[in-house]
Amino acid sequence: MPPTRTNGKICYIEMPAGDIARSAEFYKQVFGWNIRQRGDGSTSFDDTTGEVSGAWRLGRPPAGTPGLLIYVMVDSVEASLKTIVANGGEIVQPIGGDAPEITARFRDPGGNVVGLYQEPAKAK
Repeated sequence: MPPTRTNGKICYIEMPAGDIARSAEFYKQVFGWNIRQRGDGSTSFDDTTGEVSGAWRLGRPPAGTPGLLIYVMVDSVEASLKTIVANGGEIVQPIGGDAPEITARFRDPGGNVVGLYQEPAKAK
């Protein structure tokens, strides 16, 4: 199914990286992103929904301190943090920093700080 094409939708992200192959493998292992090669040979990604795509870029400074901060939705922030650390990421804000929201922040292998967000359980 093609991505939603509507005015105002976030559709593409360029992420700084010092080692594109390492960053690509990190996001594939941690979030299950689809990694692909474009016709021009550059490495790009699609998120698990197929709604957001992007690429890694050399020669740009990492987004190492939150200014514009991107959050990735996950089923479990706790489980994701374990996977992040196991794949070479670093926790920079543990769960609870934005309470009552279920969030955390990590630094990826390229030095970028990215957030995690977990939907709260529905009240029964």
